[in-house]
Amino acid sequence: MSEQAEPDLAELIKSRLRDVPDFPLPGIIFKDIAPLLADAAVFGACIDVLAALPEACDADLIAGVEARGFVVAASLARAVAAGVVTVRKGGKLPPPTVTTTYELEYGSAEIEVPLGVLEGKRVYLVDDVLATGGTLKAALGLLTLAGAVISGVGVLVELSFLNGRKLLADQNVTALLRL
Repeated sequence: MSEQAEPDLAELIKSRLRDVPDFPLPGIIFKDIAPLLADAAVFGACIDVLAALPEACDADLIAGVEARGFVVAASLARAVAAGVVTVRKGGKLPPPTVTTTYELEYGSAEIEVPLGVLEGKRVYLVDDVLATGGTLKAALGLLTLAGAVISGVGVLVELSFLNGRKLLADQNVTALLRL
């Protein structure tokens, strides 16, 4: 699915992004959402749109990917009266956990999720940006391995030129802004 928010919201989101060249490595243009998060009205509108999606409002848990995804997950969970589960960098959660290593556009990383809280739960996964799709694909695999039933994926921004959605072809993905 190729959902994008209303054009006005998409434009507002776009106007609240800051490009950071050569971060975290030369040649990478990092999309900083700090100005978006600092704008209560625009960030609130983002959460409202995600909260209206059946995939989110019917979820038992909202999973957020470290670190900016935590902010989206907590806000969305509050809006839909769901719990929160964090997808953390490896070694940050107390055991028991399940962990995986995956490739980023600029290296590799390890993430983990807790065991014992996901079994049979409907989980909606959120993050700030969908780039190459590696992080979200790894998170989906971990959540499923831990017993979750994935209801969908939501992101604030999708960098469509990186084709990350292809890795998530079996998921219902909503992006509030597609660049």
